[in-house]
Amino acid sequence: MKNLTIITEFVFMGLSRNPQIQTMLFALFLVMYLLTLMGNLMVILVIRTDYHLKTPMYFFLGHLSFLDLSLSSVTMPKMLQNLLTQKKTISTWACMTQSFFLMFSGTTESCLLSVMAYDRYAAICHPLLYSVVLNRPLCVGMVIAAWVMGFLNSLSNNLFTYNLHFCGPSVIPHFCCELPLLFSLSCTDPAANEAFLAGSCALLGFLTLSLILFSYSRIISVIISIHSSGGREKAFSTCSSHLTVVLLFYGTALFRYMSPLSGSMLERVVSIQYSVITSLLNPLIYSLKNQEVKTALCRMLKK
Repeated sequence: MKNLTIITEFVFMGLSRNPQIQTMLFALFLVMYLLTLMGNLMVILVIRTDYHLKTPMYFFLGHLSFLDLSLSSVTMPKMLQNLLTQKKTISTWACMTQSFFLMFSGTTESCLLSVMAYDRYAAICHPLLYSVVLNRPLCVGMVIAAWVMGFLNSLSNNLFTYNLHFCGPSVIPHFCCELPLLFSLSCTDPAANEAFLAGSCALLGFLTLSLILFSYSRIISVIISIHSSGGREKAFSTCSSHLTVVLLFYGTALFRYMSPLSGSMLERVVSIQYSVITSLLNPLIYSLKNQEVKTALCRMLKK
């Protein structure tokens, strides 16, 4: 058998090789990361301190903001470091760790978005029974289930990755470590890993999207049946923010993981969308389109 040299680190191709463009990208992404931290921390702080925001909707929103913080913090610090250095390397263990937390945060967020869709369904379709249907133990249980599903999905997929051997090439055509990219660099056959990843993502995607589609199909039917235009506008405004987040996150994430790998710049742009830009926009979407959050923020600033 041919001797194989097991590599111990990978090299990121990054977003650009031009030093001037890298400097501009560093400034841009640093501002985006700081705004992401400030925006999501602000949402968490407002929800924690304002007693008017103790409903299930804001309980879920607080967890969503924490997940957005986690998702952006998994990739952004390393990407910012690589934009300032010529040697854009990461050890194999650090790369697998990054892929674990990236999948953990992303899967948990997809599960939480389906829970939030059910919350909007209960609020609009059964407003009189809302506090009974979504009681505190059920809300806590659904959030725990989302975190557990995200952890198990990421753990099972990444454990299989430890059986792979990497002997070259060592260049990752990306700015972060994602499992499909690691499979393409493996010397051993990753067919079983790819099949398991596709199966687990398809199962979770089917479950979460089914709940989202069911919830919004019922919501739309109820909104259409409302006779007053003011009532329809109020009902739609309560779920439009969440629907916008779902489209942003699911649209880009499904495109990224369902399309074949090509190593193109488009793949990196799509990854930036669901792992960076969505985390930045979520606090703005929920704050600018939600009068209760804006009012609570004003109360907090006055205090």
